[in-house]
Amino acid sequence: MADAGSWVVVGLDNGGTSNNATVLDASGRFLVDRMVETPSLVREGPEVAVGQLLLALDNVLELTGVPRPKVRAVGLDTPGPASADGVISSKGATNFVDPGWYGFDFRGALEARTGLPVIYNNDGNAAALYAHHAHFGPDSWQRSSVSAIVGTGLGGGVVEAGHVVKGAAGMAGELGHVHIPLHGLLEADQPPPGCNCGFAGDAESVASLTGIERNLLPYWLTRFPGHELAEIEPVGKAAKLLRGYGEKGDPLALRIFEQQAMAIGRLFTIAANFTDPDAYFLGGGVVEAAPHFREWFLEKVREHTLLREEQRRAASVALVEHLDMAGARGAALAALTRIVGR
Repeated sequence: MADAGSWVVVGLDNGGTSNNATVLDASGRFLVDRMVETPSLVREGPEVAVGQLLLALDNVLELTGVPRPKVRAVGLDTPGPASADGVISSKGATNFVDPGWYGFDFRGALEARTGLPVIYNNDGNAAALYAHHAHFGPDSWQRSSVSAIVGTGLGGGVVEAGHVVKGAAGMAGELGHVHIPLHGLLEADQPPPGCNCGFAGDAESVASLTGIERNLLPYWLTRFPGHELAEIEPVGKAAKLLRGYGEKGDPLALRIFEQQAMAIGRLFTIAANFTDPDAYFLGGGVVEAAPHFREWFLEKVREHTLLREEQRRAASVALVEHLDMAGARGAALAALTRIVGR
């Protein structure tokens, strides 16, 4: 790589409420070690949102003291669904409800406004890329990994030889919509879980906040009559409180989170027989939980990830580092990789 001070790339992580930005120099060193956020204003439409990303870029450059001419490229990540080139779905998305977003070329618009190359990834892929490089360091280009990021939905990505696998239409690594075996995961009288995408029994229908709200919590409240979460309305509010109950060892919460861990373990088992990666990374709200609960959950995931003995010796199951910064950092890494030609 070039001398550290010769040039930089900027990573921009676009979210429903905030943009987070980071700067990565030519040697691969991040110049900020914390969140650098500005409002995203995506609900006000594309023109306003692109302007906010420019503000985020200028803000992080001012913070780091890097002059604009030193920026060689920009990495951008956004929630999906979007194409591999950063064109938002023609039907919009949860974060992109203004009709102006339908079929909007987000990457191209930012590139036109900055005059710089913009390299796009969805937010799950960007976080997966950062998890991979943070874990393997210099060996990243010889390693492979699969990441599952549990949030409102279930995102993630597949990385091979240090690069995100995007697929022909940009939809590779949509781990949340992989169907998983439900036998032994669900209780005998538990209804098959449905996903917002229209599938039944995919990983996201269990291992996501939406899965808790829509499928798991309503069922388990019937098994624990009188539980105080039943008094909280709407159920979505109760779902957001569940992690705190899990940290305190609440039996209902632990049953739900064990089902989520089983679902992720089965998802990783499928990955083991499909890509046989060097590492399986887990990210999401559980990473931000109390250490004892986080380790309990990760151990449950390991328990239900069925690997052959040879695979167990070769691979690891680990947490995504610096999850709140992983999107922007992964976006920056993608931009750096493009510039140096790896």
